[in-house]
Amino acid sequence: MKSKKISKMGDFFHNLYKYRTLTLMCIPAVAFFFLFNYMPMPGIYVAFVNYNMKKGIFGSPFIGLKNFEFMAASGKLWELTKNTILYNIVFIVLGNICAIATAILLNEIRSRYFKKVSQTLMLLPHFISHVLVGLLVFNLLNSDTGLICRILTSLGHEKWLPYTDPKVWPIIIPLVNLWQNVGYDSIVYFAAICGIDAEMIEAAKVDGANGFQRIRYILLPSLKPTIIILLLFSLGGIIKGNFGLFYNIIGANSILFPTTDIIETFVYRSTMKDFNFSTASAVGLYQSLVGFIMVMGVNFTVKKIDPEYSLF
Repeated sequence: MKSKKISKMGDFFHNLYKYRTLTLMCIPAVAFFFLFNYMPMPGIYVAFVNYNMKKGIFGSPFIGLKNFEFMAASGKLWELTKNTILYNIVFIVLGNICAIATAILLNEIRSRYFKKVSQTLMLLPHFISHVLVGLLVFNLLNSDTGLICRILTSLGHEKWLPYTDPKVWPIIIPLVNLWQNVGYDSIVYFAAICGIDAEMIEAAKVDGANGFQRIRYILLPSLKPTIIILLLFSLGGIIKGNFGLFYNIIGANSILFPTTDIIETFVYRSTMKDFNFSTASAVGLYQSLVGFIMVMGVNFTVKKIDPEYSLF
């Protein structure tokens, strides 16, 4: 038994040396995940104590699940979860539909110059800082000086006050997210389309298939594996909100919190403004557990339906 273990260790080190170039390439990624994902794990304990800065994490009094009970009893946990998941569902569904449509339309463009210019223009918003996006939205929707509000007022409409109306933001925020990310997300689908056998498309043209028929019977079925894999990856972050987008657009406007407050913004306020580390840690742990359960559940379902498309 001992000799088997020694031989396995020898094989392990032999493979490390044999594939030393690949091993060296993996070191930065391994170091990153170790430092930022595994080393902070003991901090989970903060969720189960009444944290006191003077006493430290392990010196603070242990209170069990009281932080979770407080969040559940206040109803805030349900509101945060609902907002985060619903926004992400909209982002994922609309984002993937628009990205697929964009990639297909780009593929149908015959002018190479126009195609390159279009791709560049659609890609630019993704690299704009969320701070600038928030400023742009404010300059468009500000009730006093905003461009859209001034246009509506000049056309005889009543003064629009979007920053005091929580109901309009579940429409505005997804639109801003689409504008910023659709061009970037379409790259993967466009690359997948470029990888489809051109002879198959040419054969369909010869057989008399029009553009819509080629899209329906060739392009979309060929994109199915890519769509499923990307959806599974997206579902992994369904409980994770886009903090930069929400915080820079909404900020500390508590009037809009009922429809715009997500888990990340709540954790930020609890940590940085209220210094309530225990509650923030409890919500963060809850977020990770729900996300893990959802990924495992979806992957299990996909594996049962078609094992080829599952992540593991």
